[in-house]
Amino acid sequence: MSDMNWPSQTVLVTGAAGFIGFHLANRLLREGAGVVGLDNVNDYYDPALKQARLRQLAGEARFIFERGDICDGTAVNTVLARHQPRLVAHLAAQAGVRYSLVNPRAYVDANLVGFTNILEACRHHDVAHVVFASSSSVYGSNTRLPFSVHDPADHPVSLYAATKKANELMAHVYSHLFRLPLTGLRFFTVYGPWGRPDMALFTFTRAILEGRPIQLYNHGRMRRDFTYVDDVVEAIVRVLARPATPHPDWSPEKPDAATSNAPYRIYNIGNNRTVELTHYLDVLERCLGRRAVREAAPAQPGDVVATWADVDDLVRDFDYRPATPIEVGVARFVDWYREYYGIAG
Repeated sequence: MSDMNWPSQTVLVTGAAGFIGFHLANRLLREGAGVVGLDNVNDYYDPALKQARLRQLAGEARFIFERGDICDGTAVNTVLARHQPRLVAHLAAQAGVRYSLVNPRAYVDANLVGFTNILEACRHHDVAHVVFASSSSVYGSNTRLPFSVHDPADHPVSLYAATKKANELMAHVYSHLFRLPLTGLRFFTVYGPWGRPDMALFTFTRAILEGRPIQLYNHGRMRRDFTYVDDVVEAIVRVLARPATPHPDWSPEKPDAATSNAPYRIYNIGNNRTVELTHYLDVLERCLGRRAVREAAPAQPGDVVATWADVDDLVRDFDYRPATPIEVGVARFVDWYREYYGIAG
């Protein structure tokens, strides 16, 4: 995987009670790293699920949990001063496209103010590398597929996407001014065990088991690059182990959006294939052994019709390509869901 000596590392994982943060913390602990988890355990979705994730991590001697809000700059600075992590995986954010239409200030607070607090603390506490979560949503109204990190992403169609694009720009500024190595990862529709209840796989599973109809937006003609969480975590760990460096051939006359003359990089983390939502639902039905009640619905504001990740840079730089088939990943989610909620097969 890498030549990183993980047992000698302390890694700060923000959003450690969240879906991806929990899985990343688990993986780093298995590698022998010390992990400091920072999370405010808010109620954007069921806090009991977040608490259950934290209980899974709490049994590890090398895990330390700090309950705090990234919007509190003093609290963030205190955590870094106390634990002196060399590596930071910043996954805490206000997620969700549709919620940004209802509560835009939550995105300004967590994704802009909160990220500024992380950047400021990291530059003052000798952090060797910051890896931060961006999103496939930054591609917005782009229609050229697959999405490439080398293409412009200047036309977001939701405030959530705009804040994620802003994070990339803010990161570049800190990398340029303070030579702080920063790598942004554009995640593509991550799914798997312990997933978020507001995402499609979770809501579809619940609806099917409860006999409720499922609304298929854009009449089901949505396509997504579904990426299994273990694949995502493997990518994060590999990237985290290798701090970003300036690109030796970067040119200000022909600027490349994914690299810089500062220690800054952007990568897509996707499965490198696009799947129609109806097929995804077909796979889920087979795993559950039940049929869904399907209802066609119009497209929702802020949604994009299709996503598909070009991961050539990830393959070239880290010799890694996420590859878990949805048939395998969805089955693993269903197994977890039945066990967690005590539902017989």
